[in-house]
Amino acid sequence: QVQLVESGGGLVQAGGSLKLSCIASGHTISNYAMGWFRQAPGKEREFVAAMAWNGESAQYSASVKGRITISRNNDVNTVYLEMNSRKPEDKAIYYCATTRLTFEPTQDTREYNTWGQGTQDTAPS
Repeated sequence: QVQLVESGGGLVQAGGSLKLSCIASGHTISNYAMGWFRQAPGKEREFVAAMAWNGESAQYSASVKGRITISRNNDVNTVYLEMNSRKPEDKAIYYCATTRLTFEPTQDTREYNTWGQGTQDTAPS
């Protein structure tokens, strides 16, 4: 069974940059779409970005498009999320997730069956 571990969260001031990593173990993720979601204090979990199994296509939420880039390296079973021009509303716990039956990027949380524990963006709002 695949396990996902996120890292890279921390103190990032407004306008700064942040790069998150999600390392999978127990099973390859190279055949499936991967996604990043986030949950801000007092809010529902929301979609951030997703990438196809081969890295050739991606989807982004409107709130982050242009500031966030998702990428993956299947050779090391890792997915990345890079954020630039951080805004106060970006403060959240960031989760990565893997689908098991989906090759193309998707915002639908029902397609994702394994989630990491999350990594916290700790900068003040």
